[in-house]
Amino acid sequence: MNAYWVILASLLFAAVLAVIPLTRALLWWRPEWILLVLVYWTIALPHRVGLVTALVVGLFVDVMEGAVIGQNMLSLSVVVTLAGLMYQRLRVFTLVQQSSVIFLLAGLHQLITQWLQGLQGGAVPGFGFLFPALSTALLWPLLMPLLRELRRSYKVH
Repeated sequence: MNAYWVILASLLFAAVLAVIPLTRALLWWRPEWILLVLVYWTIALPHRVGLVTALVVGLFVDVMEGAVIGQNMLSLSVVVTLAGLMYQRLRVFTLVQQSSVIFLLAGLHQLITQWLQGLQGGAVPGFGFLFPALSTALLWPLLMPLLRELRRSYKVH
């Protein structure tokens, strides 16, 4: 299977997970699946996945969620740029250290999104918007080995 098809399939699967209906209580904790997969591929294959991929995926997420065009494009491109700048360090970190960085990146994504929604008058008061960043960081140690095995089994380089 072509490397780009594996990356695309994993991003589409993450998009499906991102729109699965949840109860009202669980909505606050919905992980940022697309961000997780995008950051993984940025760390694993920085020569294939980067800023352009983040912009295209961000536009797709904006359309999928019905958000203002550019909202997720901006936040995902900032996150992927930061992940791309420190991909060598992230590769040698332990899973706990990587999860901490993922929490910061997902928190930054949420912060940018909240800031842009606040400009439109729709921001969430308080720090509850960071709950998805926490659940995203907690999922990283489970998802990262799965994506690594997917990459190795399909020989994506």
